[in-house]
Amino acid sequence: MRRTLAALLGCAALVAGCGGEEHGDLKQELAQLTKDFRGQVPPLPQVKPYEPVPYSGEGHVDPFRIERIEVAQTSRSSGGASKIAEQEKRVKEPLEAFPLESIQMLGTITQEKETFALVKAGPNLYRVKKGNYMGQNFGVITIIDEGQIKLKELVQDSNGEWVERASALQLLEAQK
Repeated sequence: MRRTLAALLGCAALVAGCGGEEHGDLKQELAQLTKDFRGQVPPLPQVKPYEPVPYSGEGHVDPFRIERIEVAQTSRSSGGASKIAEQEKRVKEPLEAFPLESIQMLGTITQEKETFALVKAGPNLYRVKKGNYMGQNFGVITIIDEGQIKLKELVQDSNGEWVERASALQLLEAQK
């Protein structure tokens, strides 16, 4: 048993001795190429002393007083609210169930001096004219020409006010 153990230890020593330094030639070449390199750290910038700035707004009107905020809110026009009230009273048209981005203009038809547009929303085809509504932003059709349908939409701005916005639906060109 001792002989077997001694033989195993001897084999392990031989295997360890044969391993040597791996990639020794590469390490030696790298050491030779980088021996002249010296790292340089730029000096730190000079710290400027803090100079306090005096507050000079004490004599001015405080823009955040409650009275000033209430005055600004009452001066807002109530025109947007009346426009929404009008829109909510009327009966919704079928194309108002679709977002304007999902409606496609396919072409125009002129009958008895009145121009109609053909639009596709979902699986259905619709014929619309000036004054019809489409889209989910209370969009009313103002102009129909051969290349586009122009609408006037009613949307909320960043202040929560209802404002009118012009938008258009372009003719979908045929795929060749």
